[in-house]
Amino acid sequence: MPSGLNNSQYRMACNVSNQCNAFPKFFVISSDKSSLKFVSPIVIYKTITGLIGEVSNIKKLNNGHLLIEVKNKQQSENITQLKKIGEFQVNVAVHRSLNHSRGVISEREFQRDLEDDILDCLKDQKVMAVRRITIKRNNQILPTKHLILTFNTPNLPKSVKITYINCPVKPYIPDPLRCFKCQKFGHTITACRGDKEICARCSLPDHNSKNCSSTTAKCYNCEGDHPAYFRSCPRYKEEKEIQTVKITKNVSFPEARKIVNDRTPKPGLSYSSALNSTITPSEPNTPQNSQRAAKVINSTPAAPAIVEPIADKDTITVKKSDWLALLAIKRSWEETSSPATKKPKRKRDLQKGKTPKPPPK
Repeated sequence: MPSGLNNSQYRMACNVSNQCNAFPKFFVISSDKSSLKFVSPIVIYKTITGLIGEVSNIKKLNNGHLLIEVKNKQQSENITQLKKIGEFQVNVAVHRSLNHSRGVISEREFQRDLEDDILDCLKDQKVMAVRRITIKRNNQILPTKHLILTFNTPNLPKSVKITYINCPVKPYIPDPLRCFKCQKFGHTITACRGDKEICARCSLPDHNSKNCSSTTAKCYNCEGDHPAYFRSCPRYKEEKEIQTVKITKNVSFPEARKIVNDRTPKPGLSYSSALNSTITPSEPNTPQNSQRAAKVINSTPAAPAIVEPIADKDTITVKKSDWLALLAIKRSWEETSSPATKKPKRKRDLQKGKTPKPPPK
């Protein structure tokens, strides 16, 4: 059952899926008594392909379960008949999230309509469930124009049509998960492994925010002067950005976190550190390297013509793409300041018929 649906909504979604001729593509195979992590891939492959034929993908998960992607509806129906792999009894279940996608539509025309009526209009457009977003104001729960649509396909459509109105569909970005017990992001209180309860207001242990007597707020995640549930918290914004990357790029949560961390500038990188990390002993200041550095300067439009030296104690944030430009500028300083680099152009003088001057002693 996908997350966010209750039992009645899930039964209704199954009926809608049958009417839409849709089928789940991703399944999870698990074993109650033992992990499938140590079962031979040959045994797994022969068992699955012998029952339903060649599938799109088979993958072992970290928890020992198997993730199966089928090709067609016939395989989707037959894989549920799998009961045993090797000597292990197994269970086959539809994956909770990979077979579905969620989007948001915002139309004031349907603000007063019931969710079931809207779902009835969308039953032939692969919509499994409809949930309206509500807000709390003055202790009253008020409906909004925003509707969350759950589709029985991993590919989100660009729009849906309700009666005669075409509604654009935007990806639904959920809020980051924050544990109400330890105040950390990434899990809920049911999956928390922390021993102590942390106050969301003052970040001290052994009490909650309802019983907090502190007059000053302190965030447990960023140590700022605000509670942990403050939506302008830098850590909250970072987690929200990770959720956005996960949904829009269709990647896993660890991959989305890595993307966000890689593109976030790291403070405290000094100018000298940037140059030292680029210059290595295996790269002497030869004419070939100087020519290569000159090419970097010409191909870097953002590199300034004159740069004032910066003291080692000063720090700036330098992008990796600018390190080569900085290296080339430093080498150009060395070339212009060193008299040994200025050599007489003997060949050019000979071509003009001039008598070359002897090199300085």
